[in-house]
Amino acid sequence: MPRTKPTTTLDVLGNLDLKPEEAVGDYLLSKAQQKYFVKPPNADAAGDSIELMYIHNSREHEMMLRLQQDMLENCKQQSSINSERVKEMYKTQEHLRQRFIDVNSFIKDCSDKKRIAEKAINDETQLHQELSEDIKKFKTSIDELTTFREALKATVEELQPYEKVLDEVVEVSDIFVSPKDCMDRCDALMLAQVEINDLEVKKLREIEEMRQHMVKITSEAALTVLGLKNDLSVMERSYNESRAQCLKWEKILEATKDVIAARYLEKQRNMNAIHSLYFMLCRRRDVSPHIRRRNMEKVLDFIKGELYLLQEILMELEKPEAKF
Repeated sequence: MPRTKPTTTLDVLGNLDLKPEEAVGDYLLSKAQQKYFVKPPNADAAGDSIELMYIHNSREHEMMLRLQQDMLENCKQQSSINSERVKEMYKTQEHLRQRFIDVNSFIKDCSDKKRIAEKAINDETQLHQELSEDIKKFKTSIDELTTFREALKATVEELQPYEKVLDEVVEVSDIFVSPKDCMDRCDALMLAQVEINDLEVKKLREIEEMRQHMVKITSEAALTVLGLKNDLSVMERSYNESRAQCLKWEKILEATKDVIAARYLEKQRNMNAIHSLYFMLCRRRDVSPHIRRRNMEKVLDFIKGELYLLQEILMELEKPEAKF
């Protein structure tokens, strides 16, 4: 059958076409073509039988058993070798451990000796420094003493004539017993003079301190007086303001008092007038007044009622006049 259209190739999902009515024709056309046909190798060769597969599997099984036996023997041999190695390793470990302990003890002893030696060196160095300083001090003292000795010799040679003078003074005078007594008395006089000078300076200092204290007290007193004067002026000003305020309120209270008195008088007059009116109305009706003066509400109610009554009477009287 001739080909009338190209063969439709398969897509990813294996669909030939979306239209089922064209799928059969496309399938037949694809079978007729030779371009995309793949022939598997040895397509006409017969497959392996069960016996042949058994033989192959048996051979593979024997080979695996032999390999397993070889591996087992090798494993045993390696185990024995490893056990020997482990024993040797334990021996080496014990030897190294003992060696480590010995070395560690040696290092510790060395560090202790080093620390002791450093401490001894520091002590000796410090002692050497102290001794060097003492030697320097002693040398300085020796130099000073030598200088003092030379100066003392010069002073003795210089004061040699005065010794003769002191001897002559002691021989002539009846006061001094010996040259030493004369020198002691002179020293005592000099010390007394020094003490007198110190006492004078001390007293002068105390006098100056007292003067400064008095000046301070005077200044504080002056400041206090000034403050009191200021307070007094403030109080006087406050007093004047309060007095003016009191006078003002006194005038206001006087006016208020006058107003209150006038109002009270007016109230009393009104009450008297109301009470007089009440009495007049009572006499008009020949009724004895029984309401007291203090009960002004009832009096007013009574007067109100009477006035309403009089007003109605007046209205009744005015009606006939209007008719006439």
